[in-house]
Amino acid sequence: MASSWWRWRHGCSWRPAVRIPGPGSPGRTGPPGPHPAAAVRAQMSCFYLMKSLTSACLNMYSISRLHHTTSAVFCYSKPRSGEKYTDPFQLGRRYLKGLYEDIRKELLISPIELKEMSEYYFDGKGKAFRPVIVVLMAQACNSHYNNSRDVQASQRSIALIAEMIHTASLVHDDVIDDASSRRGKHTVNKIWGEKKAVLAGDLILSAASIALARIGNTTVISILTQVIEDLVRGEFLQLGSKENENERFAHYLEKTFKKTASLIANSCKAVSVLGCPDPVVHEIAYQYGKNVGIAFQLIDDVLDFTSCSEQMGKPTSADLKLGLATGPVLFACQQFPEMNALIMRRFSLPGDVDRARQYVLQSDGVQQTTYLAQRYCHEAVREISKLRPSPERDALIQLSETVLTRDK
Repeated sequence: MASSWWRWRHGCSWRPAVRIPGPGSPGRTGPPGPHPAAAVRAQMSCFYLMKSLTSACLNMYSISRLHHTTSAVFCYSKPRSGEKYTDPFQLGRRYLKGLYEDIRKELLISPIELKEMSEYYFDGKGKAFRPVIVVLMAQACNSHYNNSRDVQASQRSIALIAEMIHTASLVHDDVIDDASSRRGKHTVNKIWGEKKAVLAGDLILSAASIALARIGNTTVISILTQVIEDLVRGEFLQLGSKENENERFAHYLEKTFKKTASLIANSCKAVSVLGCPDPVVHEIAYQYGKNVGIAFQLIDDVLDFTSCSEQMGKPTSADLKLGLATGPVLFACQQFPEMNALIMRRFSLPGDVDRARQYVLQSDGVQQTTYLAQRYCHEAVREISKLRPSPERDALIQLSETVLTRDK
């Protein structure tokens, strides 16, 4: 299973691996494997769920065609701008020098303890994924509109603000989840306590709001305040659950958009508004960010099952321990309907987490979730390809592939 999964992740085509003995088969322990007839029904059910999901969410090619031609999704076109290609992160970081120093300047506050808490995650060790996307989108839109590859000061400020909003949400999430580690070190709440951590997250948000107000564009202010509302609504969605299986997946995707993709989508839209007056370009930027953002979170949910804690910088199987049914779990439930009971009780009984993980690893839940992420990345590429060719546009195309192949 592991070797075929590696070939599928790193190749341009995928064939279903021969099912290994399910837990409970000779030589294995755990939940029993499905009866052959039940397995066929489960696979067909999973097929039709994927078809309805992807047609509703993406409105692209037929699922049967893409299922047999994964290369159409995974193998992206080579850059077409005519200029020598540069790594997307290297290209974006040219305009992000001093990013974290500038953020810390926004947090020039007292007392010292509050300052230390607020600056804790701005240590330059993160991926800066969101700021890189934002400045690349700014350059791509500017180039499309007036052939300028410069990033305006206000557009660069959006990159800082996006990182600040994201980090504030991490501080608050860690309090809600009672998390003890992030990015390979202790969380703010574990060092300073929950009450102070909440205040630190609030302070980062307030500093981001002040920086946003300084830009002075009411449209951009409205766009980015929507992000904060979405973060709150997404957290509420995560606290709930749905009994109906189809509603459950729609619930999961909506939560994924609000908690992760909204920030990327609206930040991309904000820099497009600042650089180009064309509403069509604004929608392209938004759709690219939305689709890449959803794909990013889908892969994050996959890595919770396939990566080790050292790679991720945080505990794996964390979502199951929090009672959350993510993509791999929901797809696995199509093959193992007995998982419904575990999902509805949020994996709260002793052994539930281990059983659920076993089910996921014996199903094709990981592959199906990654395949769905591919669909979203394909749509992101389709959207950004509407802009005029430029190195930054091509970097955004390449970045969507990076989202799929990352391992942490």
